[in-house]
Amino acid sequence: MIGADGRRRESPRPTPHPGTTGPRTISRSIARTSPSSHSGNQGESTTETRAESNGPSGRPTASSLSLTEKRRTVRPPKAATSKRPLRERRPPVKVNSLRTLSTFGQSVWLDFIRRGMFASGELQRMIDRDGISGITSNPAIFEKAINGSDDYRDAIQELAAAGKNNLEIYEALVIEDVRTAADFFEPTYFRTEARDGYVSLEVSPRLAHDADGTVDEARRLWGAVDRPNIMIKVPATVAGLSAIETLIAEGINVNVTLLFSLERYRQSAEAYLAGLRRRVKKGLPVERVASVASFFLSRIDTAIDPVLEELIAGGGEKADSAGNVLGKTAVACAKVAYQIYGGVFGVNRFADLAASDAETQRLLWASTSTKNPAYSDVMYVEPLIGPETVNTLPMDTLDAYRDHGSPAARLEQDLDEARRVLDALPELGIDLDEVTRRLEDEGIQKFIDPFDRLLDSLEKHRAAAL
Repeated sequence: MIGADGRRRESPRPTPHPGTTGPRTISRSIARTSPSSHSGNQGESTTETRAESNGPSGRPTASSLSLTEKRRTVRPPKAATSKRPLRERRPPVKVNSLRTLSTFGQSVWLDFIRRGMFASGELQRMIDRDGISGITSNPAIFEKAINGSDDYRDAIQELAAAGKNNLEIYEALVIEDVRTAADFFEPTYFRTEARDGYVSLEVSPRLAHDADGTVDEARRLWGAVDRPNIMIKVPATVAGLSAIETLIAEGINVNVTLLFSLERYRQSAEAYLAGLRRRVKKGLPVERVASVASFFLSRIDTAIDPVLEELIAGGGEKADSAGNVLGKTAVACAKVAYQIYGGVFGVNRFADLAASDAETQRLLWASTSTKNPAYSDVMYVEPLIGPETVNTLPMDTLDAYRDHGSPAARLEQDLDEARRVLDALPELGIDLDEVTRRLEDEGIQKFIDPFDRLLDSLEKHRAAAL
């Protein structure tokens, strides 16, 4: 302002508001322009600010005009107006494809077991990291684990020294492993209300055609392991179907194994229903009786593909048709099996049992490692993702899917294509029923052979320990 003497003088500064370090009008102006101001002076009007700087008449004084000029030129602190510093860019977190499968209603079980994975923390890591919610085993898996590692050496020597024979040693080893694994999955079992968290133990493959022998051994193994979250594996032979019904009626969980045929799968589902109904008729609870139906996949393509490849190599009118179905039979069977599942366990058929809180018998995709190196290593996982299913994966397939799996609900896609594949087989001279009967017989033998090798090996260890 210009004084009476004609000299320029600074306008008098207003007295700071108590508790502030500068003019209230300026500080509020700054606050209104700062992104961080909304929590402090929010709701205070501009009129209030201006009124405090006006004279008694309400008209702007020279002093207030000067402050207004200052308000126009004052800049907020640099941090308030400059662009926020960019956050450090980090690589996106890779989503674990295995864990994602559960969002589509599919459970992932591990098709492998070995004693060393318990103490090392390997199994717990897979449960925590990958969402593994169960384990399947068979004589071939145990033969590889026991003969292929030192995990069992001390236990074998102790059992031999205690006078156990080779079969007793075998059972003691596998029962302890299954019991220990079941304890790892106990939290899963209770969290899912008995839907998941199971460990499977197979009866002797030499009993595949002996219904009574299967039932007796299943009862004994069930009692020996003494855990609610185990399943006894029973082959889906004609004799096995009878045993399955009996065991379910007794409240023993069953993993129906070695399923290759659509008709045999339907029969196994019916055996499960019959067992539940027998139980309900006796007034016994069914809500904790569980079963899965293990449909074997890769062996189907391994059996049929060579015939198709021969037709392709020979040329002629069947070559193109053979090429169109090459490597597709197993997945086609699985997709059609799932449609059968929907019919058997639909509202019309299952309503009475559902009213008693019974659970459906889920389809479990087994034999999911790719045998043909020309095919995708996750070809028996990707197209078969859908609700109320289980996929049991060997280690290699588990690692592959974690690395490059692409989860999506595909199980009910391409159903017409699946039926076309199956319809084309008879035209190509392939009898699928005959193929699956052969696979059932071969499957039993493929369990008998490692079972016998393991017993022979245990006998040698036993003799050496004496």
